[in-house]
Parts: sequence; structure tokens; C-alpha cells
Amino acid sequence: MMPPRFFSVLAAVAFCLIISVGSSTALAGDDWKPIDPADLASKVSVVEKDADAEALFWEVRVDDGEADELIFTNYVRVKVFTERGKESQSKIDLPYLGSYKIKDIAARTVKVDGTIVELKKDDVFERTLLKANGLKVKAKSFAMPAVEPGVIVEYRWREIRGGKSANYVQLQFQRDIPVRNLTYLVRPYSGPFANGMSYRPFHMPNGLKFEKAKDGFYRAQLTNVVAFHEEPRMPPEDEVRSWVLLYYTREQKTAPDKYWSELGKTIYESSREEMKLNDEVRKKAAEIVGDAATPDEKLRRIYEFCHSQIKNYVRDESLTSDEKAKFKANKSPADTLKRGVGTGNNIDSLFAALCTAAGLEAHLAISGNRQNIFLDRDFTNPYFLQSSFIAVKVNDKWQFLSPAEYYTPYGMLRWLEEGQNALVISKEPEWVMTPISAPEKSVQKSTGKFRLLEDGTLEGDARIEYTGQLAMDRKYYNDDDSQQQREETLRSMVKAQMSTAELTNIKIENVNDPVKPFAYNYHVRVPGYAQRTGKRLFLQPAFFEHGVAPLFSSSERKQAVYFHYPWREEDEVTIDLPAGFALDSPDAPAPFTIGQTGQYKPTIGVTKDGKSLVYKRSFFFCGGDAIIFPVTTYGTLKQVFDRINQQDNHIITLKQSAASASN
Repeated sequence: MMPPRFFSVLAAVAFCLIISVGSSTALAGDDWKPIDPADLASKVSVVEKDADAEALFWEVRVDDGEADELIFTNYVRVKVFTERGKESQSKIDLPYLGSYKIKDIAARTVKVDGTIVELKKDDVFERTLLKANGLKVKAKSFAMPAVEPGVIVEYRWREIRGGKSANYVQLQFQRDIPVRNLTYLVRPYSGPFANGMSYRPFHMPNGLKFEKAKDGFYRAQLTNVVAFHEEPRMPPEDEVRSWVLLYYTREQKTAPDKYWSELGKTIYESSREEMKLNDEVRKKAAEIVGDAATPDEKLRRIYEFCHSQIKNYVRDESLTSDEKAKFKANKSPADTLKRGVGTGNNIDSLFAALCTAAGLEAHLAISGNRQNIFLDRDFTNPYFLQSSFIAVKVNDKWQFLSPAEYYTPYGMLRWLEEGQNALVISKEPEWVMTPISAPEKSVQKSTGKFRLLEDGTLEGDARIEYTGQLAMDRKYYNDDDSQQQREETLRSMVKAQMSTAELTNIKIENVNDPVKPFAYNYHVRVPGYAQRTGKRLFLQPAFFEHGVAPLFSSSERKQAVYFHYPWREEDEVTIDLPAGFALDSPDAPAPFTIGQTGQYKPTIGVTKDGKSLVYKRSFFFCGGDAIIFPVTTYGTLKQVFDRINQQDNHIITLKQSAASASN
């Protein structure tokens, strides 16, 4: 069994596999296959009546016959029906990891009259889609020639992955257009030390099987596969899309409880060295704990020490590139303590060792990661155990912490690890559900002090502060960007709501700080924010919700609604009114409660001197750990958020006094 650090990198590996396999879409021969005249003449999709385009076939050959490379050979043929289909099928991107190769691209367009227009080799170019944290995703891109409604476009290519195998490869069986016939041909590795290939279908029709074909290949086929349609705030794609996981295994079928118990015991034995105590660790634990009177106080002090005093050599900005280049992995908690720097696993292991030295029961815990899929314990394989952290028992309850997660505050995990089955690794492993942080842990606090001019221009200073999961999301998004890029992100965010907004004096706080809230500060001027008609100004007090579209636009829904985590929003806006103007309609939007799931509470008032308007808004959602809402509740959920949007867009009227108007 691999050591615990295996689990900390597995999520990244899985992501790479998803990206690359998602781009592999077909089985190419040496020549183009004959086209049925009926397909050229067809005018509507067979699978979905209103589809803009349909794949007549989509074939992939996955060849793991050689020990040192994995080859995907692809062939896809698509019928275009509409102008929208023309638009979607005119440009082709074949994404792949930077370390892989794309070869032998061929493409052509076949017109309704049988005329063929070939893609020229010079029309294929390469571009980078993503480059971050050592991961580079490229694409071979080309524009299909002469595409119009009625034509057939087809293309083929090979993707070569040096040094890779078909172990833990994902095969997508559902695409963004409907497919009449979808085929995978897989040849597993059969050389020295070969394990048997197995596969696990997800969200597939009953009865899908890989059956023996020619030349050592196995075939799986589906017909009339409906398109996959992405929806806002749906569960992760792997949780709802049709796909198959290939993997090699020697293991015999074992009952889930027995399998996980045996796996946990194996990991426990292999990871004990990484949490080993010595005198230096014991001495440091006593120093850190000091006069702490309760287990929770001890735990907090140890966490804060590891989080703030031990540098994460991957994330810590204070480490120079030379220091990172010279870093060697620590072999024990004592090494990490002595050097003051370590990998994420080093830091978590030191934390567990210090807890143990302080008299607390601490163990490694491994869990699923709901960014990609929800863990199914009936699938007896460690592939989906993609996260690791430390479980500490306090007052007979497990608490889960990871000081190695650079931006994670005490008492929390990242959202993708909360609300997950976690296997606590000990002599007697046990499954425990990690808690979901309450809305009060993740708060967006927005404050604004503005001045309204007679012409409707609004000007003043704004601050948006994020804590908890909201802060973590923004720090991870912004920390690799330059200051200019961060400012542009803010400008785009504000201008998406108010196109005339002009931002100056931007200050972005605590982007790389592991503890403090992430915050935007800026001066803003918005011409035409309030609408003037004669002696009246029509004003939306909810400045931070101005221009925000309803959360759900579609009247129907196919997938459940999925929020990553509970959150709370707190707004306080003060607007100095133009001289001579006063409230003409002082009504405020009505508050309402959504059971224990949420609450919306706005208030509007004026200062004693009547010169300033004060608007406050308090809203939280996903209380009671309610983060997934079945599709049957979508109508009610949409009504709730439509009502919130309507209340946020509440308009009040300011009227100019007669005396002021005459001056």
C-alpha cells in the first residue's frame, strides 16, 4: 500500500485523467468510412428531435498493449442540422496534457451533394488552454471547412501518452451532443506483471458490458445516447454523467466493510513512521500547549502553531525559489519541526504527532472529494479517496483539521472535504462523516458609504470582506495572479453588475494570508445609478445586489441543485441624499424565512437628521447542512431565489422639495 502522501496527490492525477480522456472521442481507420446517402439526406436527429447536431458514430480505441505508452485512436462523424449546429461544430479543439502528443489529425466536410472539402494540414494550430501549478493543458485546434446546415463533418486523430497505462482511465459515454452509436475498444496490458483489467460503470444503462473482440480488444457499445446538458449549480459531472472507470486489479471481491477495514489497517501500519514521536516533539508539544486547560484549547494552540510557524514549501510565499529547489522531503515529524518547513503531508503528520504528545488521540483520515464525485463506499477501491487530513478526538467526538491547507482556518476543512465519508486510520478503522461548516463560518460582509448626486450619480467607498469557504475560494483563485490581474477581476465583477461603474483606489487585502479575511476595497463612481424623472429620483438601496440576475433562469430542471457550502451575506449601505431630497416612499422589502435552511431580512431607514439613507440586508442559505436539493424541489427553490432577487431590486423614491427645486 502506498504511503499517505499518495492520497494527497490522487485528486490532481484524477483531474488530469478526466481532462485528457474527456477529449478522446473516436476510432480511426486508415481510410474514411463510407457514408450512407440517407445520413446525408437526413434533416432531424434520430436521438433527440430538436438537436442542432448529432454524432452518427463516436468511436475510441484505447490501446494499452505496450508497457511504455497508452494510445487513443479516435474517429467521430457528426451530422449538422441547424445554424446553431454549424456554430458549435465549425471549430474543433482536441485538448491534451502538455506531456502527451496529438498526431495524425485528419478532417473533412461532406456536403449534401456529396462534395468533399478536406482540412489542410496548415490549418491546424496549437494553443495553451491552461497553465497553472505545474499543469499545462494544450489543444490542437482547427476550423472545419465549408460547414453549413445539412453537411457531415468528420475527423480523426491519435493521442499518445508516453509512460502511461489504462489504469484509472475514465471513458466518457455521454457527450455534449446526442450520439447514435458510441463505441469503445479497449486492449488491456497483458505483458509481464500484468493485473486483470476491470471496469466500473457510473450512471450507465443496465447491462453494459465489455465483450471480447479481435486482436486482444474488448468492445462496449451504446446506441441512442442523449446529450449531456450542463446546468448551473448542478452536482459534479462525474456524479451525473454516464462514464466508465477502467482499472487494473488483483483483488478478489470483498464485502465493503471488510475491504475498508483491511485497507485502513494496511495504511495504518505503513504510515506510523510518519507520525512517530521523539523527545523533541514531546518537548515542543508541552511548550505549545502551555497552560491550556481544555482539550479544545490544546488542539487550537497546536493547530495555530503548525499553521503559522511551519512553512508549506508549495504554498508559502516567503520561501524563495532557491529554498524550494533545495528542499528535501522530511522523514519524520522531528525533521519537519527542526527545519520549520515541509510538504502538506509533513505538516499534517507533525500536527498529529504534537496532538498525540499532548495527550490527544490523533489519526490520519482519508476521504472522498465532492468536487468530482460523491464517495460510494460500495465501490471497494481506493481511487476516490482523494483527500487526507487529521482526525482528533475531543470530548468523544472526532474533529477534522488540516493545518497543511494553507488558507483553511481552525475548525474547518475545504468545502470539497466537508460532508464526506472519511475513513479514520487506526488499529480499528472507522467511517465518520465530516461536518459541514455552518453559514456563520463563511460570510460575505459588504459595506458602502456613498453620496448620491441630483443627476443620479452614486459615488463613494465600498468594502467586501470574505471569511471561511468564501475567502478560501477567492484566495486560491487570486493568489497566482498579478496585482493588475486581481484588480481587473474586481473591475469585471463590478462592471458585470453596473456597466457604467468607474473603480479607483483599489486595494485587495490578505490574498496570500493564511488566516485573515480576503477583502476588496475600492472607490466607485456610477453615473446614472439612480433614475431621475422630474423632481423624483428612483433608487435601488441594495447597491451590492444591483444588476445581479436571478440565480435560476430556466423554468425546468433535469439535475439536482447543488451548493458547495452554506454561506451568509451581510450588507450595510449608507447613502447621503442630495440636498433638498427626502424619502417619498419609505416602504421596505419584506423579510421571510425558509425554515432552518435560510432567512432573508432587509431593512431601510434614515438617519435622525433625514440626510442619509441606511440599508441593511442579512441573508443566509444552506442551513441545517442542506446543500443538495432534489430536482422535484426545483420549482420551490426557484421561487425562493426569484423572490430574493425581486426584493433586492426594490426601488424607493426620493422627492425634491418645492423650495429646493425652485432654487
